[in-house]
Amino acid sequence: MATVAAGAAAAEPEPRVGPGADGEEAAGAQRQALPRAAAATVGPEEDSSGSDGDAEDAMASSADSSPGEDEWELDDEEEKNQLEIERLEEQLSINVYDYNCHVDLVRLLRLEGELTKVRVARQKMSEIFPLTEELWLEWLHDEISMALDESDRESVYELFEKAVKDYICPNIWLEYGQYSVGGIGQDGGLEKVRSVFERALSHVGLHITKGLAIWEAYREFESAIAEVARPLADFLSPLDREQTFASQLDKVDMLFRRQLAIPLYDMEATFAEYEEWLEDPVPETVVQSYNKALQQLEKYKPYEEALLSAEAPRLAEYQAYIDFEMKIGDPARIQLIFERALVENCLVPDLWIRYSQYLDRQLKVRELVLSAHSRAVRNCPWTVSLWSRYLLAMERHGVDHRVISATFEKALSAGFIQATDYVEIWQTYLDYLRRRVDFKQDSSQELEELRAAFARALDYLKQEVEERFNESGDPSCMIMQNWARIEARLCSNMQKARELWDSIMTKGNAKFANMWLEYYNLERAHGDTQHCRKALHRAVQCTSDYPEHVCEVLLTMERTEGTLEDWDIAVQKTETRLARINEQRLKAAEKEAALAQQEEERAEQQKQARAEKKLLKRKKKTRGVEQRRAEEDDEKEWGDDEEEQLSKRRRVENSVAPDGVAQDLEAETGLFGRAPSGDTNTPAKQKRDLPKVAHDSTKDSITVFVSNLPYSMGEPEAKLRPLFEAIGEVTEIRPIFSNRGDFRGYCYVEFKEERSALQALALDRKHVEGRPMFVSPCVDKSKNPNFKMFRYSTALEKHKLFISGLPFSCTKEELEDLCKEHGTVKDIRLVTNRAGKPKGLAYVEYESESQASQAVLKMDGTTIKDNVIKVAISNPPQRKAPEKPEARKGPTGPMVPRQMYGARGKGRTQLALLPRALQRPSTAALQKENGPAPPPPGPASGPPEAPKMSNADFAKLLLRK
Repeated sequence: MATVAAGAAAAEPEPRVGPGADGEEAAGAQRQALPRAAAATVGPEEDSSGSDGDAEDAMASSADSSPGEDEWELDDEEEKNQLEIERLEEQLSINVYDYNCHVDLVRLLRLEGELTKVRVARQKMSEIFPLTEELWLEWLHDEISMALDESDRESVYELFEKAVKDYICPNIWLEYGQYSVGGIGQDGGLEKVRSVFERALSHVGLHITKGLAIWEAYREFESAIAEVARPLADFLSPLDREQTFASQLDKVDMLFRRQLAIPLYDMEATFAEYEEWLEDPVPETVVQSYNKALQQLEKYKPYEEALLSAEAPRLAEYQAYIDFEMKIGDPARIQLIFERALVENCLVPDLWIRYSQYLDRQLKVRELVLSAHSRAVRNCPWTVSLWSRYLLAMERHGVDHRVISATFEKALSAGFIQATDYVEIWQTYLDYLRRRVDFKQDSSQELEELRAAFARALDYLKQEVEERFNESGDPSCMIMQNWARIEARLCSNMQKARELWDSIMTKGNAKFANMWLEYYNLERAHGDTQHCRKALHRAVQCTSDYPEHVCEVLLTMERTEGTLEDWDIAVQKTETRLARINEQRLKAAEKEAALAQQEEERAEQQKQARAEKKLLKRKKKTRGVEQRRAEEDDEKEWGDDEEEQLSKRRRVENSVAPDGVAQDLEAETGLFGRAPSGDTNTPAKQKRDLPKVAHDSTKDSITVFVSNLPYSMGEPEAKLRPLFEAIGEVTEIRPIFSNRGDFRGYCYVEFKEERSALQALALDRKHVEGRPMFVSPCVDKSKNPNFKMFRYSTALEKHKLFISGLPFSCTKEELEDLCKEHGTVKDIRLVTNRAGKPKGLAYVEYESESQASQAVLKMDGTTIKDNVIKVAISNPPQRKAPEKPEARKGPTGPMVPRQMYGARGKGRTQLALLPRALQRPSTAALQKENGPAPPPPGPASGPPEAPKMSNADFAKLLLRK
């Protein structure tokens, strides 16, 4: 067997440095590893066809022209690179989690030929981040090119073992197997090669598109061993021949059979190769396995083709593929598709969470579970849920306490985005420490460690988190509450629990009834009645949100347990407190009513001012229209008699009323210059003659409401019909126009089937002429007042930025060029008004939360076209709920319900139709302008009656200018 191995090693060609690499590429890699100073001395090869004299002349001319220019340029470049290296090293000393800084440092050190430093830089980077396939292959090629002896080869083996743990990369496994072939002549070299290839098959052998290369490389290696053993077979005994040559052929045959039972691309060629190699009919069992694998391949092909046709990172395609594999339920294939998806989407926390959740609940293999969790937190260290799941998995699989504590310390230094994230990771760790304590003992090391951890958590949240975020991550003191419950329930230490609750109340929680009731329940279960009564008495005095509830609990306790004296004290305190609360609420309501009245009066004044301006503008427009129409009528109807035209025009001018309304022309041209029915002489901009069809609420189930469309959209029905007919058959599209004939930006789309209306909701937020179109169910809000047509997300969007202060001339392309310097930009939306004009705001969505965080730090406060922009993580504000109708006190009367108006104030039917000359200001307005009115002389207290007016008085008011 040693002879066979030695012969195989002698027959095996030199291992490749990389996939597809030959001797020149290996030499090129070694040349790149040389120091720059040495590489500078290596010049291009001289042309052998030239004469020696020509070469000497060229060298002489080069020496005479500028003997040191190249060296000076090289020195300048080296100096710049050294300065950049020092800058990168200093930056990494400040922030070791800067991924791009690590990559740049490795590139520059490799360029400068600093082999020792580049190795150290790569090791530091690999300890913090998983490396991509390209980075690992570059590192492996450099180390392979420098490996000279057996110890160096072992170091390369160790490096390969680290590389295959980061991601499932078929190219790295192929490189590993090919490199191990070069060491077949060493002790245990043959077993080493087979072990590497078998592990490669278990990891990537099921890869439909890239697994074929691993199978073929392994099979070619075993076939080469068989070919080396073939000449020796005739000289061996039958037993030795069976153990060497025949057994080697069986290995090749078994590899063929195993490969043909797995769905892989180009299976037909492998089957044909097996037939040629076998020289006998293929066994029926192999044919059946092969046909079954072909059928499985047809099911996988749509998903593989979708991945091939899509662009990276192909998250949606991988999600669909994962769902398909989950339905089939093959654990090996599920694990592989997750690993394939994570290679391109390693910064997607949700994908890591789904993968680790599958491993935790289904496979439950310790090595796989812990490896996946470890890689998850290394890829997305800013995601607190991944750290929490990692700690739970380590506890679940019995990892040593020191390792779990060290992992928790790493989590604290990971740099979370929100203050609440630190509270969550502390709670997870404290729960773990609590489960380690045996509370049957009075005191133990684990209990003291738990108490110390609680105290440290409170100090950390106060000193580190609040200073960094300027807010408390635990406003309701959940950690302190849990500590108090543990001391009371598990340690029977009510004194400590009371001290903790006293601290909780002093942190601004004394005004909340639920906090007092929580403390009361704890005292009720583990304390005594005296402390319960004391807590409720304090609650009655301090609670401001729900004092009635606290008072009720106090009275209930005294009714069942207290004495008559206790009952009297409780009744007196509750009545006094509730009376004070009601008085405060009444004052607040009066103040709110006064502010609301002021707002209404201010709005009414502004509305009247706008109405007057609008009326004045309409009068001017009416005069112009009337004069223009009169001129047209002169030319068309009155002939060429100039005197008659002049007299007609004078009659028209004299017929115009003082308020600008043409009275005598009303019969001829219609009110305010509008042409009567049948008249074709209409102005340039005329009203749409559209019938007003009332919406049929019985068809709501087959109708969708489309809004947020551009006002400038021409022929909305023609433009929207193709879009919705792609969903289903459209019965009618009813765009809504104003009285002036302008499109109001919304319409109703009625389908023939209810299914089509439901499918049409998927078009919500689709961009139409640069604006997101809103598509919602058609719901009668008068019957469903609580129905919200659109629900905007108010959660923190960690991967999206909100940018304000942009210049109005900034385009989407210019903003994208600025933002993509800090990461991969998925979408950019410039905020515009309904007319399409920019508002100086934008939303930028990045591929990951880390990229968005880096963009905030680097872009906030920068200048674009002389405008200083503000950049922040998108955090939409909470939408204010509509005010409920509540009682208010009028200026001169009792409490009356507040009038409710629509979203735009009073409706058209609520306008005051009384002429302004007849309107009288309110009593409050007169008092505000002229001072308080004197009291009436008589006993009557009602308002004075207005003097009666005759018809002549009304006529004078109407004719007043």
